[in-house]
Amino acid sequence: MKITTFNPMIVTNHFEEVTALFEALGFEKRHAPSGTSTSGNAYTDCRMKDANGFYVDVAVTSAAIPRDIASIRMNVDDFDAAYQLLTDHGFKPSNGTPATESDSAKGLLMVSPSGFGITLVKHIRKEDR
Repeated sequence: MKITTFNPMIVTNHFEEVTALFEALGFEKRHAPSGTSTSGNAYTDCRMKDANGFYVDVAVTSAAIPRDIASIRMNVDDFDAAYQLLTDHGFKPSNGTPATESDSAKGLLMVSPSGFGITLVKHIRKEDR
């Protein structure tokens, strides 16, 4: 398993406020894919980058969450191997549902025994579809 991206991610119901803060810090919106999760909630994941090459993702969800969730986004080349590694270390899916899959990615928020999250993502390339 190879990690291809590793950066902070915020899941929120307050998309405009959170992205405005990061824009004030010098980040620019790059792209924002959206879809519906396996639990039926709509989402948009906005990738932001600053002039120094730092990234942050801000994801908005239609799910009711009591407060924002800060996690680490970890893109990998082998979702199943990364999932197994995390579960071997006690991580569990945050809401007990399977990974969300779209034409371009497979993703799942996993939570450690102590409570921090890693959002596991595998991009699906056009040539692999």
